[in-house]
Amino acid sequence: MKPLDPRLVRTTRAVRVHLAVTVACGTVLTGLILLQAALVAHAIANAPLLDGGGTWADVGGVVALVGVVALARAALAYGAETAALRSAAAVKSQLRRRLVAHVTGAGADPATLNPGELATLTTRGLDALDDYVARYLPQLVLSVLVPVAVLVVVLDADWLTALIIALTLPLIPVFMALVGWQAQDYTRKQWHLLNRLGGHFLDAVEGLPTLAIFRRAKAEVALIRRTSEAHREATVRSLRIAFLSALVLELIATLSVALVAVQIGVRLLYGQLDLETALLVLILAPEAYLPLREVGARFHASMEGVAAAEQVFTVLERPGRVPQDRPDPAAVPEGPIELRFDDVRLTHPERTVAALDGVDLVVPAGRTLLLTGTSGAGKTTLLSVLLRFADADAGRITVNGTDLRDLPVEQWRRRIAWLPQRPYLFDASVADNVRLGVPDADDEAVARAVALAEATDVVAALPEGYATLLGERGTRLSAGQRQRIALARAFLRRMDGASLVLLDEPTAHLDPDNAAAVRAGVARLLEGATGIVVAHDAGWADLADEVVRLEAGRPVASPVPPVPTGAAR
Repeated sequence: MKPLDPRLVRTTRAVRVHLAVTVACGTVLTGLILLQAALVAHAIANAPLLDGGGTWADVGGVVALVGVVALARAALAYGAETAALRSAAAVKSQLRRRLVAHVTGAGADPATLNPGELATLTTRGLDALDDYVARYLPQLVLSVLVPVAVLVVVLDADWLTALIIALTLPLIPVFMALVGWQAQDYTRKQWHLLNRLGGHFLDAVEGLPTLAIFRRAKAEVALIRRTSEAHREATVRSLRIAFLSALVLELIATLSVALVAVQIGVRLLYGQLDLETALLVLILAPEAYLPLREVGARFHASMEGVAAAEQVFTVLERPGRVPQDRPDPAAVPEGPIELRFDDVRLTHPERTVAALDGVDLVVPAGRTLLLTGTSGAGKTTLLSVLLRFADADAGRITVNGTDLRDLPVEQWRRRIAWLPQRPYLFDASVADNVRLGVPDADDEAVARAVALAEATDVVAALPEGYATLLGERGTRLSAGQRQRIALARAFLRRMDGASLVLLDEPTAHLDPDNAAAVRAGVARLLEGATGIVVAHDAGWADLADEVVRLEAGRPVASPVPPVPTGAAR
């Protein structure tokens, strides 16, 4: 059982502030507990009915002080709880911001991210941190302060009782750890099942139309039902262990307090202990065990949040494929772009075969390179390196003589017009989807980009024209129409100054009419730009100045002799 994840303290300012406040409140609360016990013992021992020698006025004054202390404890507990809940909200907010920044930043590897699991982690998972931050951590502080303070006071009052408490007190954390380790494993498994269920459910919902067409919806429902049942069983096992832990801790604490009470009663009977000391020890003994029992209960309630936090830090600590910008980045070259690949090598994480293996290429400024090859040959990986989704493990890529890794990532991407094989269209208007890369583009620029992409007829056929909502992933459009809207997006980037065009299978899976429209638009998009077109076949050769075939990440054919400078394509 992990008492406190040091990564939360190191990386989350709200936790550090919360711990400081918790220690201060715990110290004051411990003092109030001791004071209240002493006042209660004094009031009872000196009551006139017990011939304690006191008067009712004296007892009344002590009782009034006890009431004041009780009110102070209640007010302190309320304030500490309120501050703890605010700290928990701040911790969740900070972790969510860091997680979102990490998975959408320059160093993110989009291929490794599951949107469904990410959504489950940032919502349901981090919400479970409330119990950990707001209740478990404060109780953890009290479990250290209160038993130590009680032992010191009891030792001063009665050394035999202090010895019994000192010998029985460690039994609670020992059994708590033994049971907690097993419970933690089950809870981690429960969380991973919930995370997988969230990711799979999102994938199933997004693919529901396809599943319905191929009559696979019922099979997916059965799969989700099985995953849900596995999560239910894991949850029940975790609850079973939590209840067992509570039983064990309560039993140990009860027996320990009983040992103290029995020997106090016997010694009091034989006159070996005065009444006030006996009362003080009897009142304080349960207080020594209570914080440790509460720690066990709070820990089981917060384990799901702990598992989610561990996964968050695993994602945050995962090395990005692209490092952050260097301290003194170079300026992105203006004007035409020349690209040079010098012995570029890259191996994806958890892979043994290189995706790029000794790539040597030159793409002169204003020229177009066609990359062909079978699936898995490294074509898309090469584009990923240029887009800075990944950095080469060896070799270098230069842009007009400057190392690509020395260029600021965001500034470099502004110089790129990119058309992927499956462009993502959002549930926004046509105009907003086109101006995704140039948010401040006016309506005239958007219309011009749409016309250049051969998509004017597509927009005209929509019920609200440019204001039509396309649906998530462009569900209102066919594959060819989506590709032309994405091509318009690339044209708008070109109009905004992008001078490098990257195309990844722009006509794959399109019917002949849409493929012809996209090909005509691509021809205009490449005019005056440096371009790289990825395709499985050489059908794009008429638009290219050079053709290179990749096999196993390595060029296997020499480029076609380049067209002389100034010659027509």
